[in-house]
Amino acid sequence: MTALFALATSLLWGLADFGGGVLTRRIPALSVVVVSQGIAAVVLGTIVAATGGWSEAGPQLWFAFAAGLVGPVALLSFYKALALGPMGVVSPLATLSVAVPVGVGLCLGERPGLTQAAGIAVAVTGVVLAGGPQLKGAGVQRRAILLTLVAALGFGTVFALIAEASTTVTGLFLALFVQRLTNVAVGGAALYASVRRGGPALPASGFPWASLPALAFVGLADVAANGTYSVAAQHGPITIAAVLASLYPVVTALAARGFLRERLRAVQAAGAGLALVGTLLLATG
Repeated sequence: MTALFALATSLLWGLADFGGGVLTRRIPALSVVVVSQGIAAVVLGTIVAATGGWSEAGPQLWFAFAAGLVGPVALLSFYKALALGPMGVVSPLATLSVAVPVGVGLCLGERPGLTQAAGIAVAVTGVVLAGGPQLKGAGVQRRAILLTLVAALGFGTVFALIAEASTTVTGLFLALFVQRLTNVAVGGAALYASVRRGGPALPASGFPWASLPALAFVGLADVAANGTYSVAAQHGPITIAAVLASLYPVVTALAARGFLRERLRAVQAAGAGLALVGTLLLATG
């Protein structure tokens, strides 16, 4: 069950990242975050009201609140790092986020077996290579490296926090709702500050109503990914769940190949293959 839900997390996060990346080509990144997360918050609020999720309120919701604070900071740091580039360095470096939940699992006493340890090493190597690391040619600004490391730490922290935010299904909906409300509040404040400094809130053509379904998909896929990861982490070792969930860059690369006809570099194809081998080792270990 851990492997199944963690792989579902990778699929959902990979597609959400792909959709978000496409949308930010024509809509300001902060607006994509606020609108997509706002739609997700409305849907989750409806589910919580229908299932009586408020009865699950308790101290564990502070983990969801913290995840909601950290998430937008990590995402915006990642977007800024991508803008500074080169993306071939920034994208693979962000996969260091897996070190946070794996470290938490090890501190809690988890000790993967030999086959699983080999699977972790192979899968992480595959994810880094699937990002298409740019090993030569372009210099990297120190600020881009710093922002990427901040993003990686933030993403990994969200992994660890959301796994502790609930123990039941209805409680999970409530935790995700709290996280999304916090995301919208933080993102909205950042958007307001950006507009005050003269930044755009919307494209010159106005609100992109035609993109609303895509924005909804990005927000809901991100929510679903947080939910499946939480289930995976609760039903198995965090070390395994985190590594399998971190395969989402492979999904993003394959989506770009399928929908945008982007060609995979040889190193990316090799990375996807290694990620698959690592997945098999973890699932059978």
